[in-house]
Amino acid sequence: MKMLSHTYGRGWKRGVLLLRICLLFSIGKPAFAQIRYGVPEEVREGTTVGNVAKDLGLEVALLSDRRFRVVSGSNQALFEVNRDTGDLFVRQKIDREELCQGSGACIIDLKILVENPLEMHYVIVEIADVNDHSPSFPEKEQEFEIFEQTSTGSRFQLHSARDPDAGSNSVRNYMLTPNDHFELDIRQGDDDKIPILVLKKALDREKRVSHSLSITAFDGGKPPRSGELNISIIVLDSNDNPPKFSQEIYEIEVQENIPFGTLIYKLNATDPDEGINSEIEYTFGKTLKKNAYEIFELDKTTGEIKVKRVLNYEENNVYKLDIEATDKGTPPLKGVCRVNIKIKDINDNPPEIEITSVSDTVPEDSKPGTVISLLSVTDKDSGLNGKIILRVTSDVPFELKTSYKENVYSVVTKSVLDREQKSEYQIVISATDCGVPPLSNSKVINIRICDVNDNSPDFFQNPFFFYLSENNVAGMSIFSVSATDKDENKNAAISYRIVKEGSKKDVLSFLHVNTDTGEISALKSFDFESLKTFQFQVVATDSGTPPLSSNVTVYVFILDQNDNAPVILEELC
Repeated sequence: MKMLSHTYGRGWKRGVLLLRICLLFSIGKPAFAQIRYGVPEEVREGTTVGNVAKDLGLEVALLSDRRFRVVSGSNQALFEVNRDTGDLFVRQKIDREELCQGSGACIIDLKILVENPLEMHYVIVEIADVNDHSPSFPEKEQEFEIFEQTSTGSRFQLHSARDPDAGSNSVRNYMLTPNDHFELDIRQGDDDKIPILVLKKALDREKRVSHSLSITAFDGGKPPRSGELNISIIVLDSNDNPPKFSQEIYEIEVQENIPFGTLIYKLNATDPDEGINSEIEYTFGKTLKKNAYEIFELDKTTGEIKVKRVLNYEENNVYKLDIEATDKGTPPLKGVCRVNIKIKDINDNPPEIEITSVSDTVPEDSKPGTVISLLSVTDKDSGLNGKIILRVTSDVPFELKTSYKENVYSVVTKSVLDREQKSEYQIVISATDCGVPPLSNSKVINIRICDVNDNSPDFFQNPFFFYLSENNVAGMSIFSVSATDKDENKNAAISYRIVKEGSKKDVLSFLHVNTDTGEISALKSFDFESLKTFQFQVVATDSGTPPLSSNVTVYVFILDQNDNAPVILEELC
């Protein structure tokens, strides 16, 4: 592919280097270079557009380490760079008519990023048109009724052919079948060529009642493509002057959302005939799009055009109306003009927020930066009315991040979550445009924080001291211990067990703990004279994965009861 610029070769490169040096010394920031390439549409995938690295003066061996890449938005999918060679190549098939409508230059703006040190370069790729469409007419046949006394030189507008290709590949010429009475004239319109049928020799209905012609439209391709329109001409008698508009094309600009019934223009056609032959009725042409009839009304007597439905810039920003002025002669004659109505945009659409995906629940151990939702934001208005400011609730541990796609954002965690402090959040996302007055919209995302087992069971005191009278009833509960867990569900379900701690005797042989309640019972009766105190530990374990536990030391003191009679050791003399 060919690289385009104001100058080429060494002179161009020298200019780029000088520009970069000037930027470095003047503002102290990395230099930015801009290059321009051209590539035809429809080329095969993988076609090389140009060697960006070479044209920017970059060292190819370092491209991979410096993360040499395309970072443009919606056009990124069309082009890619090869880090091994520095080539910019076509990534997928390009359809110029899909990318750029009209005959103007089709320009794709790319940004090339090089890191370490950071450089941003701008690349312009112009998509050249190829001749892949044939001219076509809106109808296969066009009929005219022409009075036999019509003056030579009279002009009759034919349907214009349309070709979505651009430049020389669009419609370039028309050819009329050879005949004695008509010739073809071409008038250059705003964006098309309008064929005009011109009467060069007077018609005589008594000699010939009708004429059948055809017009062929050719584009400028090599080889050229063509399309054909059949023309049927019926020769009428009498009334020999058609109405005539003051202009062939009227340009009107109106604001969207104007009230119903608003007068937007009044047409005025004149007819040099007299009496009934000069009385004119106005009608829409028969080739208008259906929605034009639904949006505009035309007073057949006055020529006033009024709005009868809401004008919506976002629905359609221009309407092309063909208007016919017909006299009441026998047969009637008509004149034709085109009214181009351009719709001016106003800020009448708030931004639209679409939640494309969302995680309703988020684990509390999620790392900062975890994506919980994706959303897209659009605005149907144009200019500053579509420019959007996006905000998220400030008092939540979440924030917005931009995506590699235009107008796509992600909601991510910005700090550590703690379910035990707050288990639910309501995130409000608001979008405001920059129109006058500004319009806004909002969406609410409800997030529940999922529990993880990050809290151990906790005893309300440690150690425990219990006092127990001797001669207790064996098997009965003597006391209980209790622990709590800040987690929920199974992470807070606690079980208890006894472990030996510091006692010479095996307490496990005569103590039992209820694993669910922590209630402790003695399996035998204690005797103060045999055992005055002992200690052990109770372990509380939750049911999380992995389980967490804590323990408490229990000190038990046996209280004496008067259960022994005095004993006489010797008899007194």
